Amino acid sequence: MTKKIKPTEKQIDRIVVSQAENDSAWSKPVRARRKKSASVSIPPKLAARAAFLAQIHRKRNVEEWLTRVIEERIELEEAAFVGAKEDLSAKAG
Repeated sequence: MTKKIKPTEKQIDRIVVSQAENDSAWSKPVRARRKKSASVSIPPKLAARAAFLAQIHRKRNVEEWLTRVIEERIELEEAAFVGAKEDLSAKAG
């Protein structure tokens, strides 16, 4: 039984860059479709608190306010992730 060695991220990056202009190195594009909507269930007490804050922020409804809060949090989390990844790369490189 042979053990496969996974390439490092830098090795993968080098391969991708070297094959970027070679159309035969790439498979057909994959198309992804976005779902029209999603639902999330939250506990009633949390929903009531969110509804109260939505009113304070003068949003038309709690969904609008929650969407904005979630978008802001995702942006923060993504920025933190990118920063942590860059820190790890700097330490490793």
